[in-house]
Amino acid sequence: MFSLTVIDHVRLDSEHVAQNYTVHARAAERIVNVVFTGRIVITALLAIATAATIGSLLDAERAYRIAAVAATSLALFGFVLYTVLGLEARLFAHRSFAQRLWLMSERYRSLLAEAHDGRVDEQTLLRRRDELIRDVHAIYEFGFGADQAGYERARLADLREHEQAA
Repeated sequence: MFSLTVIDHVRLDSEHVAQNYTVHARAAERIVNVVFTGRIVITALLAIATAATIGSLLDAERAYRIAAVAATSLALFGFVLYTVLGLEARLFAHRSFAQRLWLMSERYRSLLAEAHDGRVDEQTLLRRRDELIRDVHAIYEFGFGADQAGYERARLADLREHEQAA
C-alpha cells in the first residue's frame, strides 16, 4: 500500500515548486531573446527606411522610394506583431512567477531543514505546510491571461522532458 508522510508531502511540493520555477525562468529567458531580437529587427528596418527616404530626397530615383515604402511597411508589420503578441507582458509575468516561486522554494527548503533538525513540532509542520500550499496557489490565482492553456502545455511538456531525463 502507498504511504506518504507529511515530510514526504512537503518534499514533493517543494520539488514541484522548484520545477515550476525552472519552467518559468526558462520561458522568461526564451522570451527575452525574442524581445531583444524583435527590437533589433524593428530598429534596423527603421534605419533602412530612413536611409532610403534620405536617398530619395537626394536622388529622385524610384528605387529609393520603393525601398523606403517596403522597409517602413515591414517595420510597421514587425511592430504590430510585437505589440499584439504582448511579449513584454509575458516576459514580466514569467519573471515575476520565477521570482515568487524561487522564494517559495526557499521557504520549503527552510521548512524541510528545520524538520530534519527536529526544530519543528508536528502541529507547526502541518500549519506551515498548509500556509505554503495556500501561498503557492495564490501566486497562480490571477497571474495568467487568456493564453493560460499555452503556458500549461509548455509547463507539462517541460515536466515530461524532466521525467524522461531522470
